[in-house]
Amino acid sequence: MEIKKVGIAGCGLMGSGIAQVCIQAGYQVVVSEINDELLNKGIDSIKANLDRNVQKGRMKEEDEKAALGRLKGTTEIRDFADCDLIIEAVIELMEEKKKLLSALDKICPESTIFASNTSSLSIIEMASATNRPDRVLGLHFFNPVPVMRLIELVHSLATSDETVNTAAEFGRSLGKEVVIVKDSPGFLVNLLLTPLMHEAMKALESGLATMEDIDTAVRLGLNHPMGPFTLADLIGLDTVYRISSAIYEETKESRFAPPPRLKQMVLAGWLGRKTGKGFYEYK
Repeated sequence: MEIKKVGIAGCGLMGSGIAQVCIQAGYQVVVSEINDELLNKGIDSIKANLDRNVQKGRMKEEDEKAALGRLKGTTEIRDFADCDLIIEAVIELMEEKKKLLSALDKICPESTIFASNTSSLSIIEMASATNRPDRVLGLHFFNPVPVMRLIELVHSLATSDETVNTAAEFGRSLGKEVVIVKDSPGFLVNLLLTPLMHEAMKALESGLATMEDIDTAVRLGLNHPMGPFTLADLIGLDTVYRISSAIYEETKESRFAPPPRLKQMVLAGWLGRKTGKGFYEYK
């Protein structure tokens, strides 16, 4: 199957980033939001990113114009009816994702592939809301999408080989590296990352070292591009908390249980860069 038109449900931080890389790769894209205000905000961010690419000489003006010409925004789910691939990038709540996929299942042809950008939720559970479990999988992009080169392709026990191969080819066409993993709590990256973040938070709480020194130790000692607290603020502490909780609920392993401090910060609304305050403060 050849992917020509891509639908993206959600035009927030992740959805807009996915839409941007898709139009830059030559795909026709329709992206949706729940209202015009959020839709316009997401499309404006795509335009701003492309403008920066032109200003920095990474892109020609005519290429920017052509890419934006391949982008359509909508608040109507029926506009996804002729898409070959639909990537959902809505809120990280299982019931919302299942409700969306169930609705899409009713309006899209049998050939349409459904992909979720979830970072931790069960693909087979989402697929159970559709009549096409063989054509449902995870395509987990990383933030910021235009910069991060990795896609985790997550297949459930019901996902067909044809669907996996088509999605992998699509991911590579975006200039990404694709790793294929099974549908398991946390998949691969978050399975490895979550305990590191939790141990960093525990080390800070115990007074082992300062937050800045823990970040520096991981950055320079482990050669990571940023430390765990800087990364958590970038991801969003609410997202980190949801990922931790989802993995813990499935595994019941203590290393995945969200530290109390993390929950308290989320309840306080200190979510990281997006709110101006997390472990660090941002202007």
